[in-house]
Amino acid sequence: MNIWAKIAALSIATLFSGVFAAPNPNFHIYLAYGQSNMAGAGGIENGDQVPHDRFLMISGVDCNSRKGNTDIKLSKGKWAKAVPPMFHCYEGLSVADYFGRYMADSLPGITIGIIPVAVGGTSIKLFDKDQWQSYYSTAADWLQSWAKDYDPDGNNYKAIIALGKKAMEVGVIKGVIFHQGESDGGDDNWKRTVHKTYADMLNEWGLAEEDVPFVAGEMLQTSNACCGSKNGAVNGLKDYFKKFGVASSQGLGGIDVYHFDHNGYVTLGKRYAEQMLKLIDRTVDPNAPPVDVEDPNNSTVPDEPPEEYGPYNNVIQIPGTVEAENYNKGGAGVAYSDMDKTNQGTQYRGDQVDIYMAGMGMAVGYTEATEWMKYSINVTEAGEYDISANVSGTNGTGSFVLYIDDTRFGDEIIAPVGPDYDTYVEVSGGKVNLTAGAHELKLEINNNWINIDWVKFTKTTTHNQINTKLSSNLAQTFDGIYTVYGLSGTQIGIIQLDKANLQTVKQKVLNLTRDNGMFLLKNSSHSFVVNIKK
Repeated sequence: MNIWAKIAALSIATLFSGVFAAPNPNFHIYLAYGQSNMAGAGGIENGDQVPHDRFLMISGVDCNSRKGNTDIKLSKGKWAKAVPPMFHCYEGLSVADYFGRYMADSLPGITIGIIPVAVGGTSIKLFDKDQWQSYYSTAADWLQSWAKDYDPDGNNYKAIIALGKKAMEVGVIKGVIFHQGESDGGDDNWKRTVHKTYADMLNEWGLAEEDVPFVAGEMLQTSNACCGSKNGAVNGLKDYFKKFGVASSQGLGGIDVYHFDHNGYVTLGKRYAEQMLKLIDRTVDPNAPPVDVEDPNNSTVPDEPPEEYGPYNNVIQIPGTVEAENYNKGGAGVAYSDMDKTNQGTQYRGDQVDIYMAGMGMAVGYTEATEWMKYSINVTEAGEYDISANVSGTNGTGSFVLYIDDTRFGDEIIAPVGPDYDTYVEVSGGKVNLTAGAHELKLEINNNWINIDWVKFTKTTTHNQINTKLSSNLAQTFDGIYTVYGLSGTQIGIIQLDKANLQTVKQKVLNLTRDNGMFLLKNSSHSFVVNIKK
């Protein structure tokens, strides 16, 4: 089949399927730009030029032969296995080399791609679309020659934009790594210009700053280094970026006053990767095909149609526990609403809801007022239920309310009582009368910053059951943190028990409540009741 027949067949298939090809989500691409430490001034040693199966580069230069022992040729705008030198034919090892290798090793199932554009000795102005021409026109001949490797006119900004657009045909630009400043770094104007170059590039690619982290590297810090004093400005870039990291150069060796030695480039590249891994969504799409840069059509995936609304796994049975992270399928505006479009937790599910690994399992965090999630539940027995929730946060912040079939029940606002976001405590959510059958539960955030593990519905305990529990615990001792409730379900406070007998427990509860009556003590493993008489 000739190329025009292929295009016609693809167009017809797309027309009738109603879906379009999308870049492979498992192909993560990073722009690497700057001056000589990014371009590569390190020696190339054994192993550096052995290709990694999941590490590629889209070349900005033409190279029929390259420094070292590699026979991999480079052509502008074409993909190749990523080995040094990546930026110019006869330079050396760069921080980008081991950044890419470490990223690939850290992300099984993900292929890493680099867009390498860097010029030794350059000012940041070379990458500024509004300043490059005036800067280039007065630059030294050798600098102009290196800049022309990427573009005949020396417009390296234009070269980056073109390479990025080409790369986005098959992959997703996930971040930017940057090393520059020995020439002109250190002041606020430099910091503003660094951010401007990045923001202008993202704008041309149609990307948002929230989705593309920026990691900068520190200058060499040896005793004779030229530019370690500029590292304050490198770290100060954090004030200009929404997602930012710094690769420290602490303890790394150099070959002269400007450049790192071989081990320095290896370690600094890994430090870049460690910072980037903190900032990106690591989700792997199990349905995406292998990355194929030779035939981009084989390397794309169809956009998925919207999920049908319904339970994430199975309908949740009540009495029982509603795990916060198992909200219904159906997507934004249907099954959930999340104010921040970036997935902050980057774990468990790949949509906008912020889920992260808490100590006891998955939890929903980074919550903001007006966000909500819906759950399909089935009440197996009508009647009154006690509600409790396992939550964390700082006292006085964060809370949520509950709805059944879009009707809010009770006046209870569920809020954390623990000391911090890492300490989860079970708290009371009051009571609710439920009818048997299928219902929709809605959890809505009404104050910012509460982390939610689960919400539990327990059939209300009768007084006869309470007396039985009380008599069975007379000879026991108790350890751990307990939440104290009145029998109406109102939370009274928290006590710490350390091999306490029942008499000690009663005294601690009396110190807390200063009142007679029966009180329920609960923690994550069990509960019991004490009868307080002054």
